[in-house]
This record gives sequence, structure tokens and C-alpha cells, in this order.
Amino acid sequence: MSIKFSSDPMEYQLCSLLGQCTTDIAVVFLGRYTTNGCLVAMKKYNMEKISRTETELIQDEIILMRQLSHSNLLPCLASFVSGHDVVAISPLMGYGSCHDLILRHFNTGLPELLIAIILRDILQALNYMHQKGMIHRAVRASHILVGSDGARLSGLRYACCVRQNSNNYSRRVHSFPLTTQPNLNWLSPELLQQNLLGYNEKSDVYSLGITCCELANGVVPFADTPTTLMLTEKVRGMAPQLLDCTTYVIYDDTGQPNEDTDCRMNDQMREYSLRKFSEPFHDLNELCLMCDPHERPTPAQLLTHAFFKQNRRNTQPLYELLLPAVPIAEENVPEIQDDLESILAEDKMSALDLCSVNWDFDR
Repeated sequence: MSIKFSSDPMEYQLCSLLGQCTTDIAVVFLGRYTTNGCLVAMKKYNMEKISRTETELIQDEIILMRQLSHSNLLPCLASFVSGHDVVAISPLMGYGSCHDLILRHFNTGLPELLIAIILRDILQALNYMHQKGMIHRAVRASHILVGSDGARLSGLRYACCVRQNSNNYSRRVHSFPLTTQPNLNWLSPELLQQNLLGYNEKSDVYSLGITCCELANGVVPFADTPTTLMLTEKVRGMAPQLLDCTTYVIYDDTGQPNEDTDCRMNDQMREYSLRKFSEPFHDLNELCLMCDPHERPTPAQLLTHAFFKQNRRNTQPLYELLLPAVPIAEENVPEIQDDLESILAEDKMSALDLCSVNWDFDR
């Protein structure tokens, strides 16, 4: 965006509560930049309720969001400290996260064509980050935000730099993310193993494969698996699949239910058994989830995969693929007086003075 956004909290008006982060460290509000009337997302972190480690991660995330510049990465338009809150201003992504879309509208997963559009955007973001020597380490549906112009990747507080050795040819990381619990299901085997070999950018490709299953199936892989068993299965090479009629078989050749199939088949199970994903989609997912990182393609290589040919043939606009979801836009902004939580939040914001705490958002 070419508009310069102010760091003065008085120039932002809260309109409505959008939601809370999955890790409960922040609340996201729909806001309006009063200088030009532009709708924005206002992410508020209450620094009294989070640990020192999380505080450092939030500061690093805001700095990184301002340093990196790519159309498929969520930028930080402005940031400021107000009382005990740190507020980060970002563009409004009208459809919310892919996690929200699944919960509210696509319980059995997103359409394949929509997934292809989203994955292309996220691969472009990852390719950019990797070229900058960064590993994201938290690719998941809740960190993929969708707007009218496509998808953007967020969740940069988990990102890290890739260190190069003295010969400048083998880049490996051995550090473990400071906060891993929210992202364990998406992390790669080599990252979880924490051995002397370390890991590199290919760990993001594995996480993308897990996200493929999450977007396609409507459920998080390993969601009901004990943590220790999940780690063991990943290291052994066990990988989740896209659920369709080729991988989720509930009837045998005679048309009778399989013995291991619950006779109380619900609508979700029936949907899995009737649909069919394309062979290129299955192939792309399998490539991403290869246990050996050397066998996984890079984001740049994946962008040339046959799966994305359907994007070039598609003539259907994005908003049609996202129906019945409707984006937040100017014409359907909730009235402030009809949202009690927004009123209270707005009063609190206007009553607070800027705190004397010094945060360096420009380093």
C-alpha cells in the first residue's frame, strides 16, 4: 500500500471485534483509519498477560513484518504502544483465515481449485522468505489470511534466519522454536528430531504438505494423536493423506460397508467417500510430505508443478469460489453501537496514554 499510516492511536477507530488468536495472546479488531476512512485490522497484545519470551517474539514479528515486502506476506502498516497494549495495524483480509473459512463454511475442506489459488500465493511467499534466508516454521491454515485479491501468509513471530557455515554451501538450523506447542502437528520430522543434522527451508515445505491436508480435509492431521505417538510416526515416515474416494474407502467391492467402518456414517465421511481430488494434487501433497528433506522440492520447484495448471485455465473469480463466505467490506461493517465489546474496547483505547516503554520497531 502506498498510503502512509500513522502511529497515533487516536487516528484509529474501533468498529468491531473480529476474533482472538488461536494462542490467546492477542485480540483482533476491525478498525478504521480516520485519516482516509480505510478499514484495517488492529491486533492488540496485552503485554501484562504474556510471558517475556512471547513479548520478544511479538517485537521480532512486528519488525520482520516491516522489513519484508511481498504481496503474499502480511505487512505491518503501523505499530504503537498504548498503555499496556502493543497494537499492530495490518491490511484487512476480508475473508479471515483459512481456519475460519473451514470452521464456518467448508467443514469437509475447501474446493480443490480454491486450494490451488491459495497454495500458489503461499508458495510465492515462502520462496521470497527462503531467498531472504528465512524459515517460517509455522505454516498452517490459521496463518493463511484470505482477501479479495488472494492469500497472505502471517505468523512471522516463529520465523528464524538460516545460518551459513564457513564454506557457505550448507545452510542448517539447530535451534528449536521457543514456543512450539501450537504448531507441533505441522512441524517437520527433522525439526522435531533435533539431531546434529539440523534442518533448513525444506521444513516449511513439509508444513505446507500438512496444511494441504488441513485445507482439503477440513481437519488438522494428527489432531487426535498423542504427541509422543505423532512424533514417532512422523520420524518413521508416516504421512497423512488427502481424503477422497481413492484413500477413504467405506464400501467393499460388493457395496457393503467395510468391517472397520462405523455404520453410523456421518455427512463428513460420506463427502470424503464420494469426492475425488486430481492426481496432481495427490502427487503434490506426497512430495511435500516426504520424510527425507532432500527428496522434497523447493517452493520454486513446486510452483511449476502440474497441479497449478488449473489456475491458468480457471475463469471463475475468487469470490465465487469462496461462496457462501462473504468478506467484510465497507457496506457490511457492523455498527459500533450494536457491538458492546467494541464500545468498551474503544473507550479503553481512547482513555489510555502512550506508555513510556521504548520499543524499537525499526531495527
